[in-house]
Parts: sequence; structure tokens; C-alpha cells
Amino acid sequence: MTEIKEVAVIGLGYIGLPTAAILAANGIRVYGVDVNERNVSAVNNGEVPFVEPELGDFVSRGVSSGMLSASLAAPAADAYILAVPTPFNDDYSADLSYIEAAADGIAPLLTGRELVILESTSPPGTTEHLARYFAAARPDLDLDQLHVAHCPERVLPGYVMRELVTNDRVVGGMTPRAAQLAKELYETFCEAEILTTDAATAEMSKLVENSYRDVNIAFANELSKISDKLGINVWELIDLANHHPRVNILQPGPGVGGHCIAVDPWFIVAAAPEESKLIRQARETNDSKPRWVVAKTEEAMAQAPGAPVALLGLAFKKNIDDLRESPAIQIALDLAAKHPQTTFLVSEPNIEVLPASFACASNVQLTATDAAIEQSGTIVLLVDHDEYSNVVPAQLAGKLVIDTRGQWRSIADAAAAGAEILEDINA
Repeated sequence: MTEIKEVAVIGLGYIGLPTAAILAANGIRVYGVDVNERNVSAVNNGEVPFVEPELGDFVSRGVSSGMLSASLAAPAADAYILAVPTPFNDDYSADLSYIEAAADGIAPLLTGRELVILESTSPPGTTEHLARYFAAARPDLDLDQLHVAHCPERVLPGYVMRELVTNDRVVGGMTPRAAQLAKELYETFCEAEILTTDAATAEMSKLVENSYRDVNIAFANELSKISDKLGINVWELIDLANHHPRVNILQPGPGVGGHCIAVDPWFIVAAAPEESKLIRQARETNDSKPRWVVAKTEEAMAQAPGAPVALLGLAFKKNIDDLRESPAIQIALDLAAKHPQTTFLVSEPNIEVLPASFACASNVQLTATDAAIEQSGTIVLLVDHDEYSNVVPAQLAGKLVIDTRGQWRSIADAAAAGAEILEDINA
């Protein structure tokens, strides 16, 4: 049982806010901290500023009960959880400026006995860097008793509230005591196994998990290109191969996005470039897939010159509004820039306005799904949102269709309705 009564969670994004809300639901007084006034205001109103199923109920109950509140500055607390971004620099090394800014915000509050947990995905050595950063910021304190640990998140967007409870966690401490204290805190809500190790190993474990996924997705994406060249239906191919008891090929797509899989492998490459050639190649394979989809789309557009193009989905995965590192956005922007006279009708049911990156793309319009399909000559399905499962073959009649997710695999039904499915939907 943890002795921690108050926790400040720094960063109220896709990981920080769910963590804050579930801690509050389990008897911990939580102070959420964010630099974005909109996020702070939303939380204090019991609302969620992004799409994540079930999270709204947790936030609403936490605020109503007085166990959860938000502010722009961190208050003193027994423990601090840092859940801030760690993007990569131009050389693919990690940008630690957000972590350092969060540390600057809590350093004046430290007494030397707190637990500080870094949840942000980061390269090996970052937790140690954080501990040294505190030591430099507060030379007046004996920080030998400050407990610094790393506990990377392991959740899938769209299922976060469930997986916070059911997924195993890895906790790495700068000391065994720090790891144990962090474990006890997560035990307040996590019902799965919590494994303790040192901080660097915990950091590397998260990078390895996402690199494993990235390598396997790259294999699937490469298969889609090979299948397209050989005239094979990649979806059927993978389904057949996966009937082998020791084969589990993932599904191809238009690329890889999100804040983890598209970013984390680069941290390994930056740390050990000569030893991570397979991981680098997988990243390059997945990063090249959007360009391939653009080329396939242009082939279709050439058969329906002048007609609008429907692009279905902008999020990096289905049923969420998270656009970070989304290959769909890259594809949409590339097409809009290369074909300024063509109108691109973008459907994304989880957002209300296009992101700022489309400010100069005047030929891109956010459009309702049915209208985008009806008005277009070419349809490119980029994200397999549940909403797109409601599309019926008759809506595709006479259209040129590229399905990068395999959501519309019933080629025979679509063809019977008069639709032309390009490349056996191998994009």
C-alpha cells in the first residue's frame, strides 16, 4: 500500500490525463498541470479535450469528488509524474526540452523526499539525466533521498482506461527503493503484474516494444508493395500465412504514425547507429509508404481527371482524434501541394476543424463522409474508423477506390455494384 496521498501529474495529454483520472478514482488527490489553458479549463469543467472512450466519466467523477483539479503551475505534492512529449530532433536524437521544462516547474517545490516518476518515453539515460538536472537546480538540498523512477506507458489509444488497469507495467528506479515506491503507487489502480528493474532497462524496454512492432509493420508494408507488383491480394495472402501456428504477420497500411511507434525506434538508432541497421531500415520502409500511396492515388486520379478526391481519415489510427505523426496527414498534404487544381474532400469524424498544417492547402475541405464519397471520383481510405464500415458497395459505384487498411475487402460485392477497385486494394 502506498503512503502517497497527493500526486501532481505534469502534462494532461493522451497519457497524463488518463493517469491523473485513474489515480483520482482510486483515492489519490491529483493535481493536473498543463501549459495549455484550454486543457486546464476543460479538466476543471469535468471535460476531456480530446477523444478517448470512457475517460470522460473518470474525469467528471474526479472533478466532482474534489479528487482531481488542474492548474497551469505545479503545487507541492508527495509525488510527481511527468507525462510530457519527447519528440526527436533533426538527427533523431531525443528532444528533452519538455522534460527539462517540467523539471524546472517542480524543482523549487522539492524537499528531497518526494517520488518523481518519468512516464515520457525516452532514451536510456534520460531518467538519470533528470535526477542530475534536479541536483544542479537545487544544490541547496541533499537530494540523496529524492526517489526518481521511470515507468513508461503501455496503452493503446482508444482503450487507455481499460489497459491502464489490465496491462503489465515495467518500473525502473534510480535505486531499488525508488522502483518499489513507484510500484506501490501504480498498484493503486493496476491489477496486472508490475515488474521492477533499473531505470535504463525500463527506458529501453519501451523502445524495444515499439521497435518490435515497427519492424513487423514494415514487413507487412513491404509485402503489400510486393503483392501489388505480382498481382496478389495482400490481405488474403497475410490471412493464409497467418494460419501457420508460428506466423503472425501484422496488417499493412499507409505508413506508421502516433507518438510511439513512429518515434521511439529512432531513439535506439541514435543511441547505437552501427548496431541498429534493421531497426533503421524498418523506419525507412514505413516512412516511405505514404509516398507510395500518393503515387497509387495519382494513378487513380489520372483515370478521373478533374474529379474531386475523397480522403477518408486523418488520425494515426482508428476511432481517435490523435493526429500526431499521422501518415494520412502527410499523404493529404503531399497530394494537395502536387495537385493544386484538384479538390480534396477530407473526412475525419473525430475532429471539427482541419489542423493548422492545412492552412495553406486551400484545395482541401473537411467534409462529411457520405458527401465526400458522393462528390468524388477517387476514394482513398486511409484510416479504418468504424464509421467507414457503414459504407455500402452502392456508394462506391463508378468510383476508383484505394483501400490502404483493408477495411473494404469485399471486392466482389463492390465490383457487383459497379465500383472499380484498384490494385486489388493492395495499397
